[in-house]
Amino acid sequence: MDILIILFSLSFLIFVAYKGYSVILFAPIAALMAVFLTSPSLVMPFFSGVFMERMVDFIKLYFAVFLLGAIFGKVIAISGFAKSITAFTIKIFGKRNAILAIVVVCAVLTYGGVSLFVVAFAVYPFGAELFRAADIPKRMLPATIALGAFTFTMDAFPGSPQIQNIIPTSFFQTDSWAAPWLGLFGGLFIFLAGIIYLHWRKRKAIENGEGYGNDHINEPVDEIHETLPKPIIAFLPLIIVGVLNKALTDLIPKYYGEQFEFSLFGFNGIDNLEISKLTAIWAVQISLVLGILSVVIFAFSQIRRNFIAEINTAINGALLATLNTASEYGFGAVIAALPGFQSVSELISKTFNNVLVNEAVTITILSGITGSASGGMSIALATMHETYLSEALKFGIPNEVLHRVASMASGGMDTLPHNGAIITLLVVTGLTHKQSYGDIFVMTGIKTAGVFFIILLYTVFGIV
Repeated sequence: MDILIILFSLSFLIFVAYKGYSVILFAPIAALMAVFLTSPSLVMPFFSGVFMERMVDFIKLYFAVFLLGAIFGKVIAISGFAKSITAFTIKIFGKRNAILAIVVVCAVLTYGGVSLFVVAFAVYPFGAELFRAADIPKRMLPATIALGAFTFTMDAFPGSPQIQNIIPTSFFQTDSWAAPWLGLFGGLFIFLAGIIYLHWRKRKAIENGEGYGNDHINEPVDEIHETLPKPIIAFLPLIIVGVLNKALTDLIPKYYGEQFEFSLFGFNGIDNLEISKLTAIWAVQISLVLGILSVVIFAFSQIRRNFIAEINTAINGALLATLNTASEYGFGAVIAALPGFQSVSELISKTFNNVLVNEAVTITILSGITGSASGGMSIALATMHETYLSEALKFGIPNEVLHRVASMASGGMDTLPHNGAIITLLVVTGLTHKQSYGDIFVMTGIKTAGVFFIILLYTVFGIV
């Protein structure tokens, strides 16, 4: 019965999310519904003592990352830098390599710190024009963008400033560059498998005489031939974010030490800070601030035209993204405290004795259920990270490997049909789940396989 209560609560949340209702409202409703069915008298204590506590914990740690990431993505877009990078990359690869060009430009933007949602908006006009010129079916464009933006640069490649690569740092005392070789090999596996699949699909479409297609909606207007910033200037903010992220990851612990004590500076009554849990977060935050400033310096005339309205839009988007994920985090904390979850955890542990496989399966399942990589991973790590750490210690598994497995597993089954990024991508491209989700799901399967590929690499060769 306890397990059925959890399944009912999860199914309810999936249903309302798929229907488009806000999880900010329905995550607490779904969580407290499960508490009510378990013990009605515990509803209010669980709301105040578990749901709200965990929700606030998440916001405290990650809100600035969401906010700065959204602002950085917005200034990159309105400055014309994103268009310049896209146009330059497409020019280099040409229409014969249209799929590879789109994947590469999406990868460059996301690895440089631009929000996944911003990438979809920025790349789509160029992608549609390139697919039309190459006579590639438009229905394949969402999967192509998804491969470049939602997979290997989001959570596999070391140093990625995306939130999915930052969240594990506070649980495992690692940094965003954790397990660099595993991340690199895992990312290349996903990239190559995805490219091979998409080119196979392209070849089959050509053999069947299928072209770009007609009567599409949301076709981009012919505005992409405007004068764009020089590519060398456009790439600079991305380089700044990447280089500073790595440099600050090394410098922050050396400067502050293991702990920061406010009392040493005359500020009493404030808890000490454990720097190892904050290093990666601070490094990304400072890097994004300096990246934003660099865009403003080099493109002030373009940015100032509609700066207030555009930045307000970015802030609203960041608030919504943060609260969505934080609500899912609070939901997960409540579910994890219920008896049914303990039974599910024990079942997974008995089925998968290997701690890395256990971690991957748990996070993959929860990310799929919530339709959110960051939400599913946060739920799993908030409740299970101590178990993973103790089990890893027994077998001599470095925390860095736990980090990389968690990060890559979160980007597995998260892109099910109810995922917000997938819904946004389809809306932007003017396509439907029926037209394009089949190819997107293959990308989902490939990136899910990627995490088990790196577990195999570590187990057989000890690569970190």
